[in-house]
Amino acid sequence: MTTTKPIVAVSADRRMLEPHASHVVGEKYLRALIDGAGTLPLVLPSLADDIDLDELLDRVDGIALTGSYSNVEPHRYGEKPSHDPGFHDPHRDAMTLPLALRALEKGIPLLAVCRGHQELNVALGGTLHQNVADVPGYHRHLENKEDPLDVQYGPAHPVTLMEGGLLRELAGADTQMVNSLHGQGIAKLGQGVSVEAVADDGLIEAFRVDSAPGFNLSVQWHPEWRVTENKFSMAIFKAFGDACRARVSQRQV
Repeated sequence: MTTTKPIVAVSADRRMLEPHASHVVGEKYLRALIDGAGTLPLVLPSLADDIDLDELLDRVDGIALTGSYSNVEPHRYGEKPSHDPGFHDPHRDAMTLPLALRALEKGIPLLAVCRGHQELNVALGGTLHQNVADVPGYHRHLENKEDPLDVQYGPAHPVTLMEGGLLRELAGADTQMVNSLHGQGIAKLGQGVSVEAVADDGLIEAFRVDSAPGFNLSVQWHPEWRVTENKFSMAIFKAFGDACRARVSQRQV
């Protein structure tokens, strides 16, 4: 039996750190992919013009689309510009939107979290609420950034897990409490997906792509936060890691 750890390409934000363009990933995602999924995460730079997607996907065993403080540019889903145009990352959009679709087509295991959840929905033809709190019927899903991190990432609201879905199977229950740290959210769902979880106010919090031949899961909350301390989060990352390990075995045949 192989002991080779699966390689997971992890989406990166492009940010200016002092005078230099840099490609960065939050350590909490890398730790979750190591401790929860048992994989080897490698940061994927947002250099869409320089990376051949097929070459990349032939060399990795999984794709992780991370959360971010930036949002998908509204023109990507046919909406008017944001009131805060500086709060976007067009380089990441150019990398992750086509990457997600190609990974799904090729059956590469894919896990999307928060911004990753939103960009996957956009890649599939869906749209986003630019500010969930402004939409009648939804409550505020954004964290208070003045709170300590333990409070920001603490349980915020319940989600209902759909009958027959992967998340209900992983949880062994029909509801779970999750954290909530997002200002935007799904408006129109992308094509060819099944809802996996819905918040108590009706916002879609998780889905899967039906037609994709490989493992895929997209969630709005942050299961990566202190993953080893949460049984449900561990189950999510373990399922992703198991799918990546199966990919290793297939590639070694």
